[in-house]
Amino acid sequence: MEIVGGVISHDGAVAPDGRQSGPLIVTEDVELLDDLLRLCAAAGARPEVHHGGGPKGREGWDAAPLVLVGDDAVDRVRGAARRRGVVLVGRDQDDSGVWQRAVEIGADHVLLLPDGEQWLVDRIADVAEGVGRPALTVGVIGGRGGAGASTLACALAVTAARAGQRTMLVDADPLGGGLDVLLGGETADGLRWPAFAASRGRVGGGALEESLPELHALRVLSWDRGDMVAVAPEAVRAVLAAARRRGGVVVVDLPRRVDEAVAEALDQVDLGLLVVPAELRAVAGARRVASAAGMVLRDLRVVVAGGAGAGLGGHGAPGGFEAEEVARLLGLPLVGEVPWEPSLLAAQCGGVPPGGAARGPLARFCAAFWDRVPVDSTAGGGA
Repeated sequence: MEIVGGVISHDGAVAPDGRQSGPLIVTEDVELLDDLLRLCAAAGARPEVHHGGGPKGREGWDAAPLVLVGDDAVDRVRGAARRRGVVLVGRDQDDSGVWQRAVEIGADHVLLLPDGEQWLVDRIADVAEGVGRPALTVGVIGGRGGAGASTLACALAVTAARAGQRTMLVDADPLGGGLDVLLGGETADGLRWPAFAASRGRVGGGALEESLPELHALRVLSWDRGDMVAVAPEAVRAVLAAARRRGGVVVVDLPRRVDEAVAEALDQVDLGLLVVPAELRAVAGARRVASAAGMVLRDLRVVVAGGAGAGLGGHGAPGGFEAEEVARLLGLPLVGEVPWEPSLLAAQCGGVPPGGAARGPLARFCAAFWDRVPVDSTAGGGA
């Protein structure tokens, strides 16, 4: 770090494209500056600080991805060009005039410390990570046991990765046996859920991605073979939020029960798929699952599995319902029907994951699904 003409600059604070990678701080309030530097450090960002005379020319002001203006510095930035990403930061909770000053400098947000610290850390960290549009997050739930929800979740992830999407598959069902096993990667190097059990606050999206096993061109967060069968809701929230910030696609394999941790996962799902075999008992069970999940999940739709009433793996007795009738009975939109794929189990034993056979019925269904739900235009739920 060096000080030049009243400007504190940090080596490496400029991104390869010439843009400053950290926020610009404009303030002469020493205590406020200390707080903002502390928050930048917590977010992993290296800021540039103008603490005398305001921004020097348009280049620094325009190039910064985020500008934090202390309430003491409003007069010095009134003449600066209007831009997005300006936050006015103050301390006086009773000063109603701060909102008018924010309008005068074109600020997007007004932040009062210390109450807004966590929001600001998250916003600065987004800048440091270069966050764009959050990942489209698809949750898959079985209407009954053996419906094939895990199989479909894996196939959706494998198909998205094969199409070139940045993809993460998250196993939110600790009693499901592990999606890494289903993908043939139970011995692959990388972290599993127990490593994140104590996570709180913010988890770095890039660090999360790099720490997970890479299988079939996607990252997988699964369970190990240990005794842990749950993580705290706060950890689920932090990890899924980090996964979503990486963009692309996140597919979550969800259990049929809804506890606090599952509710945290459901809250970050943009689109839920309820996998239901076309037989009476499955439909009856799926109604209860849909009722519980629907209290949190904003968009839940039906995938009818197996064609003849069996799950995707061929389990279950033949039924008699058409796919449209299943959707009508559940009162949910129909995504489509996945034909039973008799060679699926044999393919998995041979090392081919669900959806790995690009011309198979399951892979074709998943490819058509992603074509109908474009990642770039749909992502953006509540990370």
